[in-house]
Amino acid sequence: MKPYDGGQWIGVSRVRNRVELQRAYDASGRRLMHLQAAVEDFDVFARSLSIGPETMVMKFRPELPMHDRYAVAHDFLSPEVGAEVLTISRLVNAFFRWEFNSCECLVRGEEVHPIDYANASPDVALTSLHYYFPWAMKTLLKWCTFCLVTRRRPRLDLDTRSYFEIGDRHDLGYRGKLAAYGNLIDDYFEADCYHDFCAGRLAHVDELVLDWVDSDDFDRLLVDSVRTTYPAHEHERFIAHLRGLVGQWVREQGREPARAL
Repeated sequence: MKPYDGGQWIGVSRVRNRVELQRAYDASGRRLMHLQAAVEDFDVFARSLSIGPETMVMKFRPELPMHDRYAVAHDFLSPEVGAEVLTISRLVNAFFRWEFNSCECLVRGEEVHPIDYANASPDVALTSLHYYFPWAMKTLLKWCTFCLVTRRRPRLDLDTRSYFEIGDRHDLGYRGKLAAYGNLIDDYFEADCYHDFCAGRLAHVDELVLDWVDSDDFDRLLVDSVRTTYPAHEHERFIAHLRGLVGQWVREQGREPARAL
């Protein structure tokens, strides 16, 4: 049972029978709640951060403290499952016209189960994203610059019919429908135009962000973030923790694991 307007796991409860359901509902007070089927014995929790046409799929461990929830893991999904998770994340955003959002999926075997895909204020804090923080910042910069320079305007018309028409097609299987949705997604986000713009106008941004993250200025930002987030007796531990993970990102630049999907 989850609040329809919840966040950060607040108000979420697991119910196993009618008695627990009644107890949880009574405890929810005046909040509007909804029920969601549990996915038992899943293999991977994938959390996707999407900014415009770009998406980073990350291995998420919700049972751990916030600073450890995002695992630095590459190739933790098979190519086919990874493509499905990626498409679902981008599809949700294109359908609802969201351009900054995160989507959560549970993967069990080769089955993907979307469980949470309405995070209009996704987590992009240095203290939690750590290794992935530089990617998030430079992608926000690129997307905002692209929208500003090209005078991109959000489409207020959801145009749901085009999505439903694909869903109703009997000549397409599931994978075929994902591919067809992909065309609608790329059209909404002007993906080809965006990537051409980044290659032609913003080719220097990757190197610029790398220099920034590897600078004394960024290190001071890291230290200040820790000091304003954690109690004094934990400062030394978390400064070392974040320096290590951000340093790994710096060392990996130019190699495939540093790239978004």
